[in-house]
Formats: sequence, structure tokens, C-alpha cells
Amino acid sequence: MVLFLFSFKDITDTYGKGHHSSKREEDNRCRRKSSSHFREARKHGRTMLYQLTSHFSRGSKGDVNLSGTMVDKPSVPEYKVAAVQKSRFILLHYSVSKALWDWLILLATFYVAVTVPYNVSFSPHDDSIPASRSTIVSDILVEMLFITDIILNFRTTYVSQSGQVVYAARSICIHYVTTWFFVDLVAALPFDLLYAFNITVTSLVHLLKTVRLLRLLRLLQKLDRYSQYSAMVLTLLMSVFALLAHWMACIWYMIGRKEIETNETWEIGWLHELGKRLETPYINSTVGGPTVRSSYIAALYFTLSSLTSVGFGNVCANTDAEKIFSICTMLIGALMHAVVFGNVTAIIQRMYSRRSLYHTRMNDLKDFIRVHRLPQQLKQRMVEYFQTTWSVNNGIDANELLHDFPDELRADIAMHLNKDILQLPVFKGASRGCLRSLSLHIKTSFCVPGEYLIRQGDALHANYFVCSGSLEVLKDSMVLAILGKGDLIGSDLPGTEQVIKTNADVKALTYCDLQYISVRGLREVLELYPEYANVFTTDIHNNLTYNLREGSQDE
Repeated sequence: MVLFLFSFKDITDTYGKGHHSSKREEDNRCRRKSSSHFREARKHGRTMLYQLTSHFSRGSKGDVNLSGTMVDKPSVPEYKVAAVQKSRFILLHYSVSKALWDWLILLATFYVAVTVPYNVSFSPHDDSIPASRSTIVSDILVEMLFITDIILNFRTTYVSQSGQVVYAARSICIHYVTTWFFVDLVAALPFDLLYAFNITVTSLVHLLKTVRLLRLLRLLQKLDRYSQYSAMVLTLLMSVFALLAHWMACIWYMIGRKEIETNETWEIGWLHELGKRLETPYINSTVGGPTVRSSYIAALYFTLSSLTSVGFGNVCANTDAEKIFSICTMLIGALMHAVVFGNVTAIIQRMYSRRSLYHTRMNDLKDFIRVHRLPQQLKQRMVEYFQTTWSVNNGIDANELLHDFPDELRADIAMHLNKDILQLPVFKGASRGCLRSLSLHIKTSFCVPGEYLIRQGDALHANYFVCSGSLEVLKDSMVLAILGKGDLIGSDLPGTEQVIKTNADVKALTYCDLQYISVRGLREVLELYPEYANVFTTDIHNNLTYNLREGSQDE
């Protein structure tokens, strides 16, 4: 049915004044006669007509003639999802290129988190490193990456609080400036250019570079994106733990240097003890001592042993400052055990949860067999069936998994899972709605070799479709048919809802994967689609590989 909506409007010069004046007069009349429902409805109708006319006149001005006549093709609005209009200079935050760039920035952030504390702690005391430093090229490259990242963030889409992707360049700039711009700007300050221009660098510049560690806050923002990948989360957690140990080692070395520079306690500091063991002791707290490489390895060894345990005593705290730091390290280690290793344990358990569930159910099955003292033959059948079904579906119950999904989505999933049986010629005349209803009643079954699927004289509850494997139809120890992949066995539906008795046995010869639709569900669907019921009743005789209904052979 096509609805033609005609609307006429005056396009003369007096239209604007006349329209507004008539509108004011009509408003006054409506206020005086507020009880008139007809006038209110007419006013609302005129407003809607005016809005629709304005909308269609903006959409396509050539469809309606100004004299009021229609052209050959009427104006019909198209209801479709509009394509996203964005500039080609806008970068999508979910694109592959942006994901690769984020990983590159993540590696650069970890590089900064490792080198900055090391340079602050060890570089002022390392005579082997020249003033220009050996990592000047890589440091400047990282700074350029951070600056480039700031530029890209001004052109990268984001998701608003309402869940919509924002493509407008102005909104993107405002959002970035009000969120992470200041942190990224401070972290990208080019301190290393001072080395490139041979400017004297003091220890204060090294301390200012620690603000680059603020980039790690961006890492916490993106951790949720990778929380579903167990291996990724495990790698990040262990990296964070190693990074914390590195930071603590740098602080431990700085404490040792301060104790060496103090004339009162320099002889009992951990650095002096390390120097005596390495036969490179300090002389008058200024000359000698272990190398920076040996000192860093010893500091990292102490912090890792303190974070993971209580230490071994070969590198120990002697002064008050060292003991206070050791106490703090042990407390942080206890917290890291709860956070990092607790998560690691949960991740490993999650990785092996399916195997653990298998062993739990297998133990339950064995306990059931032992409590009820089942015979060996029945026990073997139960265990073999359990192992077969688990190897096929990995212990996942599809019906339970899809129970909470909406009916529309469940029907689409069922259509995909059961596409083989729905492509049979008997279902060729069914409508799409009928096929969707049928797919919701289709279930999966398995048979192991030697297992009887149907016994002669039992009530037939379903029609079966062989997806894989081989079965035989037996009657009085005589093989009547061999069934294979693609065969359909079952029964036609009598006119009345009588119980269908089977006329033969069906026994599995190999491992068989079956799909079946219950007779009750089939009757319900055919009642909903009576136009297909007649077609099904006629075609089912020609599509059954073997009819199991008692009396069908005589008919």
C-alpha cells in the first residue's frame, strides 16, 4: 500500500508574514477555546505537515512541481544507515595501523621506564660513558615518536560517553587537550637535544626526565583492551614486576652512594661491603669501589630477592637508611605477591579451566559408577560416551550457552549450526520463518560403536540426520539398511497425534555425529505454518532413507 501525502504551501512574497500572522491568530483562538479538541488536532496536523514539507523540499527539490503537479516518479524517502562522513586525515582509533602504532609507543614507553631511572642513578657515577652518552640516538628517536604521537592524537577518533564514535576534528582536539595532552606534552619534552648541542647537563636535568614515567598512566588506560588475552596479561604483569625491581635497584644504589659520601657510616654501607668482597674497596669514601655494572647487578639481585622472598643475606642492609628501604621493599613485595602473582595464578587456572572441568566430571562419573556398582560393560559404555561427547563439543552445552541470547539472534545461530539438515529437499519449500522455527528445535546427539540409537517397538521421539559416521538398521538380526552421511531416518507424521512405534533397531557401527528434531517440535512448527505442512507430508516419504514407523512397510 502506497500513501501519497500532498502538501501545498504559498511561495509568494507575502508568505512569511501571512504565515506567521495566521499562526499567531490561530494560537490566540486556541488559547480562547482550549476545550476544542478539533482545533488542537488541526494545529498539530498543520505543524507536522509543515515540518514534513520542509524536510522533503530540502531533501529533493526537483521531485515536486511548484504548481502542485507531480512528476512521473514520486518522492519516496529512503530509510538506510548513512555512510560515515569523515576526513581522510582522521585516523580511526580501532584501525590496524593505530593498533600497531600503539604497540610501538608501548615499547618506547617501556624503554623510557628502563633507561630514565638508570641514567638518573648510575650515569653521574659511570666514568666509562662519555658526556654525549651512547644512547643519545635512541633517546632522541623516542622523543620524536612521542611528539609524533601527540600530533596523531589530535587526529584520532574516540568514543564519547554516550558510546558514539566522534569524527569531528574540533571535538577530537578539545577532548584530547582536556584529557591526556598535558601528560603527553611533559613526557615528550626534548631533554636529550641538550646532549646533541654539547650543552652541559646537570643532575637536575636527569631528575626532570623522570616526568616521562607519566606515560605509564596511558598504559593503565589500555590494559582493559587486552584483559581477555591471558598470555598478554601474563606478559604485562611480569614486565611490570621486573620494571618495579629495576626501579628499586636504582634507588638502592642511590642510597648506597649517599652512605659512601657520608663520612660517618661509609665503611658499613652495602657498596663498601661489596667492594671489599670484589677486592675493589673504597679509599677515603672517594676513590675505588666496584664498577657500575657490578653495582647494578648486585642491586637488582637484592631487590628481586627482597620482593620475592626475605633475601639471602649476602647483600644486606647495614645502615639505618638501608634498613628502612629494605622494610619498604619487603612490604611492597608482599603487595606485589597479592596483586601480580595472584593474577598470574588466576590466569594460569583460567588457561587450564577446561581441562580441570573435564577431570572433575570424569571423577564424578567414576564415583557414580563405584557407588551404584554398575557392571563393567555398562561402565565402559558410559565412559566411552562421555569421552566422545567431550572430544566433540569440549564440554560446552550450546543450549545453555545460548539460553540468554535474544530469540532473533538464537535463530540466526541455529540456522548456521544446522544448515546441513535444513538444506535437505524436504525443507526446500519452507519459508525462512519456518526454517528459523525449525532450527530452534534441532538438537545434537552422538553415538559410539555398538550403541543402539533406537530399539524396535520403542516410541519414536525424533527424526535423525546423520552428519558423520555409519549406522545399520536391524530387524530380527537381519540388516535392512546401512546409513551414512547425509541420510535421514525417522517417520512421517500421521494425521492424529498418536504414539509412533518403531519397526526396527538402529545401531551405530562407528562414531556417529547426529542431528535430530523432535516429533513434538515438528508438529508445533507445522501447526504454525499450515501451508508448508501439506508439502512436508507429501515430500517426507521421498526423503526418508528408511521409514521407522510401524506399519509403514505394509502401507
